Amino acid sequence: MRICVYCSSSSRVDEAYFEIARELGQMLAAGGHTLIYGGANIGLMGTLASAVKEAGGQVVGVIPCALRDYGLVYEGSDEIIVTETMAERKAIMERRAEAFIALPGGFGTLEELLEVLTLRQLRYLDYPIVVLNANGFYDVLLAHFERLYDEQFANPGFRQLYYVALDAADAMRYLETAESAPLPSKW
Repeated sequence: MRICVYCSSSSRVDEAYFEIARELGQMLAAGGHTLIYGGANIGLMGTLASAVKEAGGQVVGVIPCALRDYGLVYEGSDEIIVTETMAERKAIMERRAEAFIALPGGFGTLEELLEVLTLRQLRYLDYPIVVLNANGFYDVLLAHFERLYDEQFANPGFRQLYYVALDAADAMRYLETAESAPLPSKW
């Protein structure tokens, strides 16, 4: 399976998050999956890609030319795709993927996660999405999702858009057995 992983490019985050990225990378490779990700060599992104490669897996990095020009490309990738814009980057990652995982991350990770949730909600894609809630990182976001349901901004049936995993093993177990569930109509 081609699994797109969104995650932080920050190298200043707690070591616990790096450990989760390493575990996920090892499991991706052990399962014979291909990592599709943002192409960087720093932060959780670099740790994840390195772990996949060290465990014998395949890595596809998709990076905008502006970030490439900063010297942020993970050169160990099996394939590096350079785009002009962030929008092109996301579109390529979405087209190439058969599943999505959001590790902890910043604004970019949140934007990517919300975009694929929206695309799935509107039926532009029908692939499993995992929110890897390591160390309770996404607790506040998930609580906000509950507020959306409670206040009728979103149909409670859209909880089926995503699966909340507590660790890498749970995320991979879900992806390897996930079946498409019927979603409610948005309108």
